[in-house]
Amino acid sequence: MITALIILIITYVGISFTRLPKVNIDRPAAAFIGAILMVLAGVLTVQEAVAAIDFNTIALLLGMMIIIATLEEDGFLTFLAVRSMHIAKNPRRLLMVVIFATGFLSAFLVNDAVVLLFTPVIIETCRLMNIKNPVPYLIAEAMASNIGGVMTITGNPQNMLIGIASGISYIDFFLYLFPVAVISTIVLILTMRFVYKKDLDNEALKIGNSVNVDDFDFKFRPSLPILLFTMSLFFLSSYIGLNISMIALVGSALMLIFARIKPSNIISKVNWVLLLFFVGLFVVIGGATKAGIFDTLLNEINLSPNVEGILSLNIFSASISQIVSNVPLTMLVIPLIRNIEGNVLWISLAAGSTLGGNATLIGAVANIIVAEEADKKGVRVSFKEFLKAGVLVTALTILVSILVLTVEHNLGFLI
Repeated sequence: MITALIILIITYVGISFTRLPKVNIDRPAAAFIGAILMVLAGVLTVQEAVAAIDFNTIALLLGMMIIIATLEEDGFLTFLAVRSMHIAKNPRRLLMVVIFATGFLSAFLVNDAVVLLFTPVIIETCRLMNIKNPVPYLIAEAMASNIGGVMTITGNPQNMLIGIASGISYIDFFLYLFPVAVISTIVLILTMRFVYKKDLDNEALKIGNSVNVDDFDFKFRPSLPILLFTMSLFFLSSYIGLNISMIALVGSALMLIFARIKPSNIISKVNWVLLLFFVGLFVVIGGATKAGIFDTLLNEINLSPNVEGILSLNIFSASISQIVSNVPLTMLVIPLIRNIEGNVLWISLAAGSTLGGNATLIGAVANIIVAEEADKKGVRVSFKEFLKAGVLVTALTILVSILVLTVEHNLGFLI
């Protein structure tokens, strides 16, 4: 048990601090090395390590990555982003557009991919509108992607993990968390307006066509109907007898066949590093679970499938996400609740881990992506600046989550 605990701690230190002094390691490498150490130390056999990998989750991630890569190659996602930004004529409206557009797309596509696309568009729009400080809009983008992504299984990686492990249907997951996402979006808008009142009150130079939409024309291609077909199957998954992993793979296969883009170009866009990160974490968590490390945590968290469990897991998930980020946190908690009946704890974990990711810059992968992409454009989103709005947004949205899920539980809707 001690060996497995040491490996787990080393792995999570590597995940939490991506730039340790004089150590050439990052998040995927930390997870990969941790997985190898679990086998070399005899905590897991090779066969047990392979069995610890949740291939349904890997399949879902892979399928969604291929679908998103195809839409990006087609120019559809860029077209949507630019069209959304085009209707923004002043700072306040731009904030609204950023939050609603990012949140809506993040609900049905993986939020990491959405912010990767939107970040440079937001920065360019701010430049053309003479908005000197694009940081509030970038922070709003990151937070909106997390809030929007909370409502569906395909909204973010941690929800994919939860969706696969829990077996909750796509539509039930959506119905449970839709009110949380809607109210949290309102909270985000009001909070950003309060924190950045001076920035938003300054009138930007209104340019009729701040972005030339004609430069981003999108021609009708098969990728759009394939996307809509795939999303409809997600909602019907419990009725047609297909799990969401298989539906994602079917959608990705249709993209490769009919999208009129060379398949190898699409496949090359897949984030294989992220997949390796997940594989490594599955093995590390599998070793820790076998060694009984998580048994002691059962006494530290109230995992009762009731209101106390909702409160405990929301707060715990939001807090620990600031240390190890929300995806590793989710992998840590899943073994603890896997055998507990009902959906209460699964939905609480989804809400707490996702909304908790808004507190700090390292709380969610989407936040880090926004900061890194902005840095490439010469815009710095600092840890301190993110924290200024992040703590308030997270505290309020976690409260919203606890209240909404408690009402749903008391009404017998969430059991």
